[in-house]
Amino acid sequence: MKTQLKHFVVTGIATLLLLASCKDKPDTSGGGGVVVVPPAPAFDINTINDTYPALAPFANATQWGPHNVHDPAIIKIGEYYYSYSTDVGYGITVRSGLQIRKSKDLVEWTFVGWVFNTLPPLGSNFITGFGGTPFNSLWAPCVVKVGTEYRLYYSLTCSLPRLSVIGMATATNPEGPWVEKGIVVTSKNDASIQTNAIDPSVIIANNGQHWMMYGSAWDGIYALQLDPATGLALNNGEKGTRIANRGFTAGKYNGNIEGADIIYNSTLNKYFLFIAYDWLQTKYNVRVMRGDNPNGPFYDYNGANANTNVDHGPMIIAPYKFNGHSGWQGVAHSSTFSDGSGNYFIAHQGRPGSDSYYMNMQVRKLFWTADGWPVASPERYAWEKDSLISQADIVGNWEQIILGYNIVPGYGTEQSQPDFQNSITLTIAANGTLNGNAANTWTYNAPWLEMKWANGFTDKVFIQKGRDWENKKNTIIFSGLNNQGTAIWGKKN
Repeated sequence: MKTQLKHFVVTGIATLLLLASCKDKPDTSGGGGVVVVPPAPAFDINTINDTYPALAPFANATQWGPHNVHDPAIIKIGEYYYSYSTDVGYGITVRSGLQIRKSKDLVEWTFVGWVFNTLPPLGSNFITGFGGTPFNSLWAPCVVKVGTEYRLYYSLTCSLPRLSVIGMATATNPEGPWVEKGIVVTSKNDASIQTNAIDPSVIIANNGQHWMMYGSAWDGIYALQLDPATGLALNNGEKGTRIANRGFTAGKYNGNIEGADIIYNSTLNKYFLFIAYDWLQTKYNVRVMRGDNPNGPFYDYNGANANTNVDHGPMIIAPYKFNGHSGWQGVAHSSTFSDGSGNYFIAHQGRPGSDSYYMNMQVRKLFWTADGWPVASPERYAWEKDSLISQADIVGNWEQIILGYNIVPGYGTEQSQPDFQNSITLTIAANGTLNGNAANTWTYNAPWLEMKWANGFTDKVFIQKGRDWENKKNTIIFSGLNNQGTAIWGKKN
């Protein structure tokens, strides 16, 4: 089942060693005065590569940066963004503890260390108490700040199907030390109807209530109310209520459902629930639904309740391939967050098509459509600003990706291929036509481009500056939805 398979793919090839990092002290010998240490060279964004064989070993942990990252959870504390992520690494044996990184700009990441030195005992004892042997790895954390206290929620599981636990630790500093405080929710290897107790996401609602979304496979995504005073379940032993599910084909899930992430957009006065669909190494993709309350109901683009047994959308990130690149797959299990100034971002793992055992953190900007749906940039964030693009500058040749989807019921065995959505040519002409066809037209009211196609589709996309990561240069990008709720991406050549 899901638990066993996820361990095989993620942790069977992955781990870390705990390393301490020290800063060199300036040499004060010889003249009595302090020798001025020259400034560090400016960070070169072109040093971020898809694969990183030389950096993967433990000896280079302090240089990992955005590499060896899976299931990142990001929170902004002061001038830093902190990332907490699953215990993984390319071609190395796992070291448990949950990885910590920090960054001032969401591009250059510094490795800080680990949350725990060993598996947290309360979570570990729960699993051994029911006949399991915990994996030597922690998964999919979530961190929230309550007053002066930081609360970290972790996932721990084993090879027995669905024998899992979500526990909580606290600290007064985002870098620790962390102390385990208790178990929040569990699931057992039995005949009960319940989702798998992994993948937490916690939100503090406008009314002061604390809610945790969690779950993987078995029975969809659950919402569990927490005690604001302790961070644990409001009522000990409760499992919560299912708030999201997906479709079936011939009695089998259309693919996995897990990795829920919830945020609140104060401008729109809506809660947004992001969910990962499908197998984490291949078809992994991000869906989003919205609602008025943190515990649901949530509704998809077509107005269907997220808890109904159909696949929901829009799908805003999915495996994709621009020209001249091996593509990115496994692009889900997201963490959505704000910079505090009205800008939203979404972070997730990405695996290069050339070798899908490499795992990289990817951070993208989020834009919001006129009717209140988030859409993700087709390219990773690279310090770009929200300056308007002139109409003359959008004329020319582009690559366009339509994020279509093919249902492949099952899990890792069935979903062995990523189902890349490949780019196609788009020509935006100065005379207001598209692809040389007078029946295809476009209009531009910055920053929104509207493309009307002869086949009845209308694409409304947000235009902005961006980075062409495939060709290591600056360009113009767009992202939006068509009139059927399908995500449309593009970058200018």
